[in-house]
Order: sequence, then C-alpha cells, then structure tokens
Amino acid sequence: MARYTGLLTQAFSSIAHSFSHLFTLLYATVVLVLEREWGMSYADLFALSIPMSILFGAAALPAGWLGDKWSASGMMALFFLGVGACSIATGLADRPLTICLALSGIGLFAAIYHPVGIPWLVRNAVNRGRALGINGVFGSAGTAGAALVAGLLADLYGWRAAFIVPGAICLLIGIAFIWARQAGLLLDRGEDLVPQPQAGKSDIWRVFWVMSATMLCTGLIYQATAFALPKVFDARLSGFFNDSMLGIGGMVTLVYTCSALSQIVGGELADRFSLRSVYIAAQWLQIPVILLGMILIHPALIPVAALMVSINVVGQPAENSLLAKYTPPQWRGRAFGAKFVLTLGVSSLGVAVIPVIYKLTGTLDVLFIMLAICAALAGTFAMMLPRDGKTAPVEAAPQAAE
Repeated sequence: MARYTGLLTQAFSSIAHSFSHLFTLLYATVVLVLEREWGMSYADLFALSIPMSILFGAAALPAGWLGDKWSASGMMALFFLGVGACSIATGLADRPLTICLALSGIGLFAAIYHPVGIPWLVRNAVNRGRALGINGVFGSAGTAGAALVAGLLADLYGWRAAFIVPGAICLLIGIAFIWARQAGLLLDRGEDLVPQPQAGKSDIWRVFWVMSATMLCTGLIYQATAFALPKVFDARLSGFFNDSMLGIGGMVTLVYTCSALSQIVGGELADRFSLRSVYIAAQWLQIPVILLGMILIHPALIPVAALMVSINVVGQPAENSLLAKYTPPQWRGRAFGAKFVLTLGVSSLGVAVIPVIYKLTGTLDVLFIMLAICAALAGTFAMMLPRDGKTAPVEAAPQAAE
C-alpha cells in the first residue's frame, strides 16, 4: 500500500504542478487572438491578467496555512475543482470585466498548488531531489503546453475552447483525486517519510532572509519570461510562421519542452552535490544567455530561449530542497506559501511591467536587461547561504504502518 500511495502522490502532485502553470499561462497566447478579434490594444488586454498573476502568488501564504492546519490533500482537491470551474467560466466570458474576474479565480485556486502540493510531495518522498526533479518536469511541461494548447484550440475552435476544454479535463481529474482520497490511497503525513538532519536556529534565519531575496529574483525571471515569450516570438519571428497562433504557440512549447529535462538534471544534482553550489551556479550562468537573447532577431532565438529557461529552472530542485531542509515539517506549508508569495506574487510586478515597457518602447528589449540584473542579484545573495554540512544528524523516525 505504501508503494502505491507514494506513486499516486507523485502522479497527482506532478499533474497539479503542470496544471498550475498551464492554466495561468493560457491567456498569454489567447490575448494575441483577442487583440485581433476585439480590436483592443495588447497592453489593455494583457492588463486583464495582472490580478490573476498577483493572486497566484499572494494567495499562496493563506493556502499554505490551510494546508498545514487543515488538510493538504483536501486543499489539493479544491485546487483541481476550483481551477477547472474558473477556466470554464473564462471561456464563457463575453466582456473584459468578466474575463478579468474569471482569470482572477484561476489565479486564486492555482495558488493552492505550490505551497501545498510541493510540501505534500516532500513529506512522502524517499529521494527528495529526484521526486522534486520529476515534479519540476511536469511544471515545465505545463508551461510548455500552455502556448501550444491555447494556440491549437484557438486556431481550430476559437479562443473560448482554449479555456473550456482544459477546464473540463481538470474537473475530471479532480473527481478522480477525490475518489482516491476517499479510498485511503492518498495520505496527509505529519512528518517526513525519510527524516532529514536538523538545522540550527541561526542557519534557519540566515537561509530565510537570503532565500527571500534569491527567490524573489528567480521567480521574477521565470514569471516575466513565461508571460513575455509569446509576444517576443510574435514580434521577432512570426514572419517565419505566417503569423499563425499555432506557430507562435509551437515555438514557445518547443522552448519549454527542451528545458523540461533540466529539472531532472537539477534533481539529480541536488541529491548528489552541494545544494548551495548548484543553486549559486544556476543564478550566474543565466546572465550571458539572457543578454544574448536580447539581441537576437533570428530563429536562433528559439534555442537560446530554451537554454535561458533551462538554466533558470535547473536550480529549482536545489531551491526547494534548501527550503525544505531548513524548515520544520509542521511549518513547511507556510514556508512554501511565503516562498510563492515572493516568487509568484511580488514577482508578478515583473509581469505587470511587460505592458508598460511595450507601450513605452514598442519592444520588450528592456525586459531582458531587467532579467539579467535580477540574475546577478540572485547570484550575489545565494553566495551568502551557509555552507552544506553544518547540520547535525537525527535518528530516523520509524515509518508508520500503511
């Protein structure tokens, strides 16, 4: 039973991770269709998604608190049902205000996953880095699939289908999740399946402040890139694909598909090497690639963008492992909630400046400079993390009978 519980936890957590990114990014491609159909400017239409981006991060802290105090699996059920219903509502919206409200609902319910689903997975994981790496691949797949799903459904059936079809699938998976939970196949553990060494109080506070800064920077880079890339490709490369939404969406999907396997690499590195070293290297290596992406107006931008995203996400398993290592299990939901308030909420300010930059300059080149500066700041702060090996080992707790 324990084996099946672990596999189902990995499966549902990974699917939910994929959905949390897919549903919040569908509009980034659909907005290009609405720009043509509704005759509104890109800046005005894009602004409708800003409340969703803010809620995606800001609601993470209360969601993590509820996951700790109530039930992680119960919150995950709410994630599937809420995201699915709000996505369908977005597809049925008929004016800008209702689209904004429905998108905000997607952001609110999607905020549940990161502070609840990742700690839930960590508590049930035998190999933490590997489990987080696999989980990260699904997150990248959701980011990759958003542009392709939205572009394909919008081209074939209209923009409304880009929200209604995925929303219905999410609801069905939510029903399957509830059945598995009621059947006792999914558990809420109070402690880690595999206990980790206990961190000292001084290191816990040091890591908290340092990682608050690094996670804000890395989250801003990830969020801004994911939302801006469809428009960057539309402006620079659409002529190579006859202005097709499917072509633009396909290029974005290719970028995130190529970068997805870097999460597996990052997970293995996190299990085998110093978490601190892996994390620092991931920050500094981003800078030259981001600057190269800024100057390319050529199909070579596609592999460069894939490398840019890959380096950004390769450090995520190490980042999540560091946070889990320095946080007691009973506080982990709130700790991850605080993390995603920074990486998805405060960093959504980076998303908010996208239409401003575009309106003022007519391009998104300045955004690349901003991202390079963020990577340099993240690398500088990451070097302040305590060196690995300072924690004292603890006795492994006996595993509960399943």
